[in-house]
Amino acid sequence: MKKIVLFIVAGLFCVSGTVLGVPSGKALEFAKSPMGKVTFSGKIHADAGVKCMECHNPETFPKMKQGTVEIKMAKIYAGEQCGICHNGERAFAAKANCARCHKR
Repeated sequence: MKKIVLFIVAGLFCVSGTVLGVPSGKALEFAKSPMGKVTFSGKIHADAGVKCMECHNPETFPKMKQGTVEIKMAKIYAGEQCGICHNGERAFAAKANCARCHKR
């Protein structure tokens, strides 16, 4: 019985970490860019069919906590970080669409 309870608690902990990454109706703001603030909407990405673990994995964004990975445009342009999808094939190309993310 204790093993079942422990398994359920561990499962709920894992799910809650995923859900709390960017809660429904919320967004993350990255305001340090000289090109303007970038707002990440979990809802827009979820509505596009992107699953959290597609980005939150050891290779891309290992932790679901803002500020744990330094996001660089050079990496995005090289097909890393956001550029894995924002390459003009799966989603709009980051290189030709600065103002779609950066807002002054």
